[in-house]
Amino acid sequence: MIIDCHGHYTTAPKALQAWRDAQLANLNTPELGPKISDLKISDDEIRESIETHQLARMRERGIDLTIFSPRASFMAHHLGDFNTSATWAAICNELCYRVTQLFPEHFVGAAMLPQSPGVDVHTGIPEMRKCINEYEFVGINLNPDPSGGYWRDPPLSHSFWNPIYEEMVDLDVPAMIHVSTSCNDCFHTTGSHYLNADTTAFMQCLSSDLFERFPELRFLIPHGGGAVPYHWGRFRGLAKDMNIHDINDKLLNNIYFDTCVYHQPGIDLLTKVIPVKNILFASETFGAVKDIDPSTGYYFDDTRRYVEAVSSLNEHEKKMIFEGNARKVFSRIARRVHAT
Repeated sequence: MIIDCHGHYTTAPKALQAWRDAQLANLNTPELGPKISDLKISDDEIRESIETHQLARMRERGIDLTIFSPRASFMAHHLGDFNTSATWAAICNELCYRVTQLFPEHFVGAAMLPQSPGVDVHTGIPEMRKCINEYEFVGINLNPDPSGGYWRDPPLSHSFWNPIYEEMVDLDVPAMIHVSTSCNDCFHTTGSHYLNADTTAFMQCLSSDLFERFPELRFLIPHGGGAVPYHWGRFRGLAKDMNIHDINDKLLNNIYFDTCVYHQPGIDLLTKVIPVKNILFASETFGAVKDIDPSTGYYFDDTRRYVEAVSSLNEHEKKMIFEGNARKVFSRIARRVHAT
């Protein structure tokens, strides 16, 4: 089985965007709507949005299962207040849940949390519990920067985040560390803000005792880990300066990386630097990069092709990347999909 651990509902029916536009237009006058009941999306519309996009691409590439969450750039936690975010998160999570019910063999869910800048993270726990316990989602997406590029909340190592971590451990779910839209003109959303956040999250963990306090915590850092695997010597050197004897022992029992790296040399380096047990297959289709690479004639995000082409990996190691590691990190998958 090939499990793609990083998928977003980027092809949701247009009615979702229209509802969101109306919500944002009335931030100062919420009594004018829209109501949740105003959003009408049929099962047939969901089927069409998935069958002609994500599922078609999965079948072309031989991908069996995708861990599916709301569109990351749509989270936009910096817009409105907590009530804005809570309503929006509930709507987006329910749509993903409906996808998992219509296509149970191909999709399992991961939850968007209703975060808001400066707001106690306790407030997101009810939605998290609902998604895990009722919707049978297998993980969450955690935004380390709800301010949208201004980094106003404490680092991930701060006790501010402890309620989420305690709930993650209790529910036995991992978090993909994933920011949303940048509202800071200095940072392009997908070209820099996402990758900066991946790198920042790793460094916050390296320079703290987070995993000593929460040894069962599991983080997935997407987009190939931002800059991390490609500057591993820098991080090892920084660790030495901080009197950290073994960076692998300190972090790699808790941190994992995905394969959303869109060329062969990047995947070659990722698999050379990072232990195989810490790499999960992913493509983020459809995500930031949708075009065909003119140098290869294949889609940039056809990441299975890259993993298959890594000559230094044996078949067992490739199976770990394609399936085994996802089952370990997202342990609740076993409740939904049996191993092959």
